[in-house]
Amino acid sequence: MSFLLPRTLYGRLALILVTGLVLAHMLTFYVISRERRTATESLMLGYMEQDVASSVALLDRLPAAERPAWLPKLQRRTYGFMIGPGEKGGMPEARISTLLMNSLEEAIGKRYELEAAALPGPPEHMQVHLRLSDGSPLTIDLLPRGLPMAPWLLPLLFAQLLLIGAICWLCVRQATRPLAQLARAADGLGPDLRPSRMEEGGPEEVARAATAFNAMQDRISKYMTERMQILASVSHDLQTPITRMRLRTELMDADPAQRDIILRDLQQMEEMVREGVTYARAAHGGSEQPRSLDLDAFLDSLVLDYQDLGKPVTLQGALGAPLTTRPLALRRVLGNLIDNAIKYGGNAEVVVAPAGSGSAEIRVLDRGPGIPHELLETVFQPFYRVEGSRNRETGGTGLGLAIARQLAQALGATLTLQNREGGGLEATLTL
Repeated sequence: MSFLLPRTLYGRLALILVTGLVLAHMLTFYVISRERRTATESLMLGYMEQDVASSVALLDRLPAAERPAWLPKLQRRTYGFMIGPGEKGGMPEARISTLLMNSLEEAIGKRYELEAAALPGPPEHMQVHLRLSDGSPLTIDLLPRGLPMAPWLLPLLFAQLLLIGAICWLCVRQATRPLAQLARAADGLGPDLRPSRMEEGGPEEVARAATAFNAMQDRISKYMTERMQILASVSHDLQTPITRMRLRTELMDADPAQRDIILRDLQQMEEMVREGVTYARAAHGGSEQPRSLDLDAFLDSLVLDYQDLGKPVTLQGALGAPLTTRPLALRRVLGNLIDNAIKYGGNAEVVVAPAGSGSAEIRVLDRGPGIPHELLETVFQPFYRVEGSRNRETGGTGLGLAIARQLAQALGATLTLQNREGGGLEATLTL
């Protein structure tokens, strides 16, 4: 049955409260209606005993010729009088008919002989036959009815139900709002680690949760800042000995082939250090502020830079509108994707198109070997390489896509990979 319940805590609490209050409302209405019916019956029977007894006594004392003129004056909402034997029928069986008959016998049955007849057809209809002192037949026509219901009662009950629903909605909304704020704050804690502070107020439990969440954000931010500082320090400290080693290697009287190998290894070490620092900084999203950017001109300039270097990169499509983003981070993301496409596919195709209101989709396509489907997400992990060797020429450091994903998240964008039909890879950046 859980699949019938709302998925949100707000929906479930509202459903529980509304259901409980509506059931209580219906039970109260039932109890009041039953009590009202009981009181109505008691009032009707007590009043009828006195009124019927006096009416029959009046008709019995009037001359026979004057009795018909008095019948309209003695007519009531639930009963009336008829001169004559009336209609024949069966014995009354309904509860209200039995009560009426017992009440009439108690009021006039000691003086007059009564005969009851139940007549078919809704509503319940009953006649009581008797003979007056002069032998004239008299019929009491009974139409048992409850007290009439006020026309405004049902609309009022419906309005009460609406009021109950509105109050439940408001109360549950107030109760669950801190949870929604906590969720938004957690979602807002992006790779740039710019905390979305929660207001530390409200009920005690909510204030404690907000305080704990803010403290957690501060600890994470401090940890990531220290991590970046450590990596930056390591990079700075390593670059100096690497530079000295390169200079000494160039001055060594060694085999030129061996010297070139050592120099290449030192260069790779330096590149790995720089990429490690870049990844750490990408996790913070950098300090670059978003600004409005002519994306078409930006992409055209980026592609022309590659073409000036003799790289086979092409551009297709246009956005036709400015976009608010961080240009340096965007250039780094696209640069990593284009470099990968050129490295593994020999060329890169950049395709841009609108992707909804205020959004853009940039695809970088190649015709390389692609990536196994089960590894399309794994390749975004730091230092993971599809090519298992440690050869920099074939596998790289394993940080390029990780840096691109981190920067994309800092941009508020999504970066996905998928294999192309006919071979190759398609990287899609949705801004």
